[in-house]
Amino acid sequence: MGRLVGEGVKTYAYLLLYISLSSGQIFFNKWVLSSKQINFPYPLGLTLLHMVFSSILCFILTKVLKIMKVEEGMTPEIYATSVVPIGAMFAMTLWLGNTAYMYISVAFAQMLKAIMPVAVFILGVAAGLESMSCRMLAIMCVISLGVIVASYGEINVNWVGVVYQMGGVVGEALRLIFMEILVKRKGLKLNPISVMYYNLVQCSALCLFIPWVFLEMPKMEAAGTWSFQPLILTLNSLCTFALNLSVFLVISHTSALTIRVAGVVKDWVVVLLSALLFADTKLTTINLFGYGIEMAYKPTCGMQRIPYPPRQ
Repeated sequence: MGRLVGEGVKTYAYLLLYISLSSGQIFFNKWVLSSKQINFPYPLGLTLLHMVFSSILCFILTKVLKIMKVEEGMTPEIYATSVVPIGAMFAMTLWLGNTAYMYISVAFAQMLKAIMPVAVFILGVAAGLESMSCRMLAIMCVISLGVIVASYGEINVNWVGVVYQMGGVVGEALRLIFMEILVKRKGLKLNPISVMYYNLVQCSALCLFIPWVFLEMPKMEAAGTWSFQPLILTLNSLCTFALNLSVFLVISHTSALTIRVAGVVKDWVVVLLSALLFADTKLTTINLFGYGIEMAYKPTCGMQRIPYPPRQ
């Protein structure tokens, strides 16, 4: 009995850690990108910094300190056909999602993210991973309606930000599809640190570095903003690494439904707190009504995909 209570407490602690880090990271990124004090309006560069920082930490933990083990089993064929697309989509998701914060409010970005189950379902059907059903189609339509209502209630709609955010949604949906193919069809089981090692170190950072050289590095050199605040950006990168690990811990100790419910709680926390923390967030009754429709059906969409494979 005591062991069950202990496991329950540990699970709730992991969930609380995930919700806190996930919400905090969103606010932290928004602050770094939009704050005049930080003066770092380079979302691609910020995302690249996150990946490089996580890559270095993964290398230290696995190769230098050898605290964690990278599992074997990765072949060149699997890496080229699965890990590279996953890493590229992961980089795309973070890049476009962070860029969206420069144009739209945090709350509105969260409302647009709620369309994710629809994107995953459509791509899953196209990839043969999902079967079309009247029930699922109805749920997807209701979620889409909620997004439309929430968008209609937005006071200041910046369509550039909307396009960036929806691009991030598509990237994340594709990443989940590729991850499911990697786990289910190719049978590769990796522990959390192995996923970060293969995904972040060897692929995502490179996928971000190439466009950064052409898109943002010239702007940074012209503006002379290389003297950014190292402590702030280091803490921001450390929070990103901690968030990734917390996601792995939650997945390892809970079910897919629990993660979805925790995600709904986190989304509401972000939406409501952003109205208090940021001046560009103006919530309306129509906003909240539409978002409520989205969230009511999000945990029940029936898809068991989770961001990373669970520990076996």
